[in-house]
Parts: sequence; C-alpha cells; structure tokens
Amino acid sequence: MKIINIKPSVHAILGLCFLAVFTLFSCAEKAPLPPNILFISADDLNIDIGCYGSDQVETPNIDRLAKMGVRFNKTYAQQPLCGPSRASVMSGLRPNTTGFVHLRDDLRKLKPDVVTLGQFFKNKGYYSGRVGKIFHHGNPGDIGTDGHDDPLTWDEKFNPVGIDKIYEDSIIRFPGGTTGKKGRLGVSMAYWDPVSEDHEHTDGMVADRAVEMIQQHKDQPFFIAAGFFNPHCPYVAPKKYFDLYPIENIRMPDLEEAKRDLEDVPAMAIQRDTIGWPFYYNVTVDEAKKCKQAYYASISFVDAQVGKLLDALEDNNLLENTIVVFWSDHGYFLGEKGLWYKRKNFERALQVPLILAGYGVNAHNKVVNSPVELLDIYPTLVDALGHEVPTELDGNSLVPFLQESDYKWAKPAISQVFHDENAQGYTIRTKRWRYIEWNGGEAGSELYDHANDPDEKVNLTNNPGYLSIKKQLSAELKPFTKYN
Repeated sequence: MKIINIKPSVHAILGLCFLAVFTLFSCAEKAPLPPNILFISADDLNIDIGCYGSDQVETPNIDRLAKMGVRFNKTYAQQPLCGPSRASVMSGLRPNTTGFVHLRDDLRKLKPDVVTLGQFFKNKGYYSGRVGKIFHHGNPGDIGTDGHDDPLTWDEKFNPVGIDKIYEDSIIRFPGGTTGKKGRLGVSMAYWDPVSEDHEHTDGMVADRAVEMIQQHKDQPFFIAAGFFNPHCPYVAPKKYFDLYPIENIRMPDLEEAKRDLEDVPAMAIQRDTIGWPFYYNVTVDEAKKCKQAYYASISFVDAQVGKLLDALEDNNLLENTIVVFWSDHGYFLGEKGLWYKRKNFERALQVPLILAGYGVNAHNKVVNSPVELLDIYPTLVDALGHEVPTELDGNSLVPFLQESDYKWAKPAISQVFHDENAQGYTIRTKRWRYIEWNGGEAGSELYDHANDPDEKVNLTNNPGYLSIKKQLSAELKPFTKYN
C-alpha cells in the first residue's frame, strides 16, 4: 500500500490561522458588555410633570421614559436641600450617617473612605464620567467650575458654561423687575427668556456633551451622569419654552386661604419663610406668576434635553443594555401655602420624581405608590447590575419593583430639615401618614392624613382621636433622629 504524503501549502496554513484568529475576534465581539448606567438628574424639580399628573406642564420625553419603565410615585429626598440630598444619593447614606447636613459640607472630609455610587462602578472597570451638576454646584455661581464635586467618583468630568451664566446681568429679578448686576441669584425669584437655541445654554451643553460621552464610550461599560441645573432659580430657558405657558394660564393660590393653611403649623417649621411671606420678600402675585411660568418653561427645557439622551441610546443600540435613572434632589414650592422654594418638611418640598427604565426593568408603564427614598437608588443600581450590595448602605434595593409582579414594601421614608443645631425637624412618611417632630416634639409636631388631606392643610397632632397613630409614628421615627 502506497502512502501519499500531502503537505499543506503555506497559504493554506496562513488561511487556517487567519480563520482561527477571526473566529476568536468574532466571538469576542459578540460577547455581551456589562450593562451601562445613564444617570440623569434635574435640580430643584418637583413633580409638576405630565406623567405625575400635571395637566399643564409639557414633558413628553420624561413621560416617554416613564412608559418605558417604572415610575415611583412617592419618592422622597432625605433633606430638601441640594448639598445634603445629593451627598445622600451618591453615598447611599443618610445625612446623619455622614454628618453632611449643611449646604456646602464636604462628603470626603466627613467620611474619607466612602465609596460613592460612581466610584463603585469605576472600581468595577466602568468608565465613570460626569457633565453638569451631580454633587452640589451653586447655581449660577459655580457653573463652569467643579463646584463641590468629588474627584474620586469620576474618570472624567465636564463643566460647560452657557449664556445663562455668561450674561447673567440680563436676568430680571423680583421684587422690582429691574435689570443689571444681581447678587445671590441662587436664592432669588428671577427669570430670563432670551430668544436662543438650546445649545447656547448650560443645560443644552450638558446634554450635547453627554451624547458625545455615550458615543465615545459605547464599546465599554459606562456610568455616565448628566446633571441639569434647571429648573433651579434663576429660571432661564429659551423663549420658545416660555411660549408654551401663556401667563394668563398660570394659576396661583388664594393668599387668604394660604395663610389659614399655616395657622396650625409650628413656628419652627416655617421660620425661614415668615419674614418674607408671601412667596419671597413680598414679591407680588403677578411677579410670582411670572416666576412660575419661568419654572415651568425650565422644566420643559430640561425635558427636551432628556429626549436627546434617550435618542442617543436608541441611535447607538444601547437602550436594552443601559439602565436609565431620572431623579431630582428635592421638591419645590410654587406659592402653595404662600411659600416658595424648598427646605421644608412638607410633602411639596420633599417629594421628587424617580423613574427607572431599560436594562433590568421588565415592567413597562408601571406605577409604584409605596413610599421610597432617594438613597434607595444606590443599592438598586448595584443590585440590578448583578453586584453584591454593600452592607453599610442605608437604603434598600428597589429591584423587586422593576418586575411585573406586585411587591410588598413596608419601609417608610425618612426626611429631615436642618436649620441649625438647635432647630431640626424629622419626618416619617408612610403610605397614608406624614408625621413631623421639631426638636423631638419640644418645638411642636405635625400629623397629616394623606388619604383625606393630600395638601397637608389640617394638622391633626393635637386631635385626641389620632393620639395612638401619633405615638406609633413617633416611635418609628425616633431611631432616625439626632439632636445636639
């Protein structure tokens, strides 16, 4: 028998090698990337949003996001003030755990070893990038700077500057409505409606840069945080958004009725508000209406930027592999009870939007009415992306809510107002009740029945018929309180 010895040619050998290498690379390319996170925040945004029941504010893109996932209808900030609230979101810890209770406290100095949310994913190999306001930035004072950012959280950060900062002398401030150089615009009733394009404003630049970040890092897992400065005062947006809200359609509460709403409220609860009541330093009703119009315009401006981000995910085929989170740092008064701004323990100042959609969110157009907290975001994202939740976090994962099935949740929401060491208020919110104690009850308390009084107009704390529920809620609240 003759044996034929067949020698493969060099070209054949090279061809086989190329095929093997190509196959390896093809398999590598097809291997799924870890899921991404798009972390979107708004500043001082209350729930005047279409999907939260507003019949006036136009928010088609936020509404679109809610239809894609789960809207948490009763979400509460840990403190109705930018700095402490944002530190709580990013650390997953309560203000009393970190000691971050003032506007400009330094999280890293107070808790040097804290692993922030972005830092957690950066440590897992994610690209962690920020554009705009995530930790506290004074608005407009800190626009264009790092503000009170935490450098260990990010691989990269961007601080755009738009005409709202560059030409802030054009902003109209009340009372008086005069133009010219302004001070303390971050605590003002002020607006500007220039005929301009979105990309000329800081928030338009935030959205555009976030889109670039998505495109640049789509081939690696990313944690991209886009922080919008609107609708925080001064309320500045392109005129086209103001045109959505004719001033004659802006409604304001009756001030006589508003004054009666405050008659049974402890003095400490509104000690910052009584000096300039109504609104802010005797701003007129017509001036307040103009500011409310401007606030609504700013919301619609933010909504348009959210639309850009959602479009970017879809255009890059990233939506199914990206969990999207939309949140605000606290609520906001727009004349209810004659009050304006935040820093109050009322529902209006504490309730915020929270929407999750995309990767890991199997439920669509779902509404959750159980009270949850902003500090629940951190453990939720860690859990949703398959990591072990750090035991030191104060929040709880909301992942079970992201499924189609019902989920029983008994945990209340705890919030606090810190005026100073000797003036503190803590509140507990259950599905039905809000209970508030000022200085442990020594400076007064409040009890509101949300089943019958969603606007918190009748304080039941001294009604003997509610003594047992008051005692129960006080006992539940006590472990979270701290007085010096």
